[in-house]
Amino acid sequence: MAGPTTVSSSRAVPAPLDETYLHTIELPLTEMFSRRYLAVPGVTRVEQHDAGPWGTVGQSRTIHLADGGTMTETLTRCDRPVAFGYDITDLRGALSPLVERIEGLYAFEKAGTGTRVTWSWVLHPQGRFGAAALPIFARMWRGYARQALEQLERSLV
Repeated sequence: MAGPTTVSSSRAVPAPLDETYLHTIELPLTEMFSRRYLAVPGVTRVEQHDAGPWGTVGQSRTIHLADGGTMTETLTRCDRPVAFGYDITDLRGALSPLVERIEGLYAFEKAGTGTRVTWSWVLHPQGRFGAAALPIFARMWRGYARQALEQLERSLV
């Protein structure tokens, strides 16, 4: 069976490193991912499982997608201001036949007077069908990521 597939997208934004990190981790997913891109659905609702603001390793939440699917996101890394990471598990809906789990990472680095934000996913395929379909999904994800990072930049300025 095929191994994981890594996808990544970057964008320079005109905001300082620490501000960009905080804004990104605190930005509601329903704002950043409000629109679908081809077959990749937008986020309609988020249920946080733990008290307090999002940003502590171990916190988890359920993400509800516009196509009726859900997934559980758990923070695995918070290294302010350079990166935060998470795992996505318990995928339900259209993504579940393709992906068993996802390792996500937002990385931040100084870029001139602003910050370069790099968002990446390591997609672990669900069986042979998932492995075969991941290259197509990866192309769609890049468009979804571009759209989301553009929204991130708009919300920063």
